[in-house]
Amino acid sequence: MTDMIRVFVTGGTFDKEYDERTGQLFFKDTHIRDMLKLGRSLVEVEVRTLMMVDSLDMDDDDRQVILSQCRKCPHGRIVVTHGTDTMEQTARLLGGEIRDKTIVLTGAMIPYAFGSSDGLFNLGSALAFAQSLPPGVYIAMNGRCFTWDNVRKNRDAGVFEELH
Repeated sequence: MTDMIRVFVTGGTFDKEYDERTGQLFFKDTHIRDMLKLGRSLVEVEVRTLMMVDSLDMDDDDRQVILSQCRKCPHGRIVVTHGTDTMEQTARLLGGEIRDKTIVLTGAMIPYAFGSSDGLFNLGSALAFAQSLPPGVYIAMNGRCFTWDNVRKNRDAGVFEELH
């Protein structure tokens, strides 16, 4: 395994665009490369788009694709961009299956394209956690990091928090 970090893109609010005519959010392409450039990141990454879906539309087959790609990835450090609504479901699947890699899931509450997104900060945090944490599966949001088996999204507060 190499020191490079593989970034798997799965969609979510992170990568949504806004259609001013219809008011609809939609997917076009990932913003990850632009975000890394804006953040002046010097971390060696390899970006792979697996899918571009809202996590509410993500199904078990999609999660199996993420699991399979994480398993066969030659890198020991992985960041997965993911929609926040079902991020903990995917983290639980990965955490129950993969123990020899450091995998950090992250996302955004506000699309990057809006300019006021938390996505840039969350991506930077996820990259830092992926480099510094031991093997395991984690969720990184709003500067905090949670283990896969001790996290939930508090929809009322719009934040992730520990279960216990």
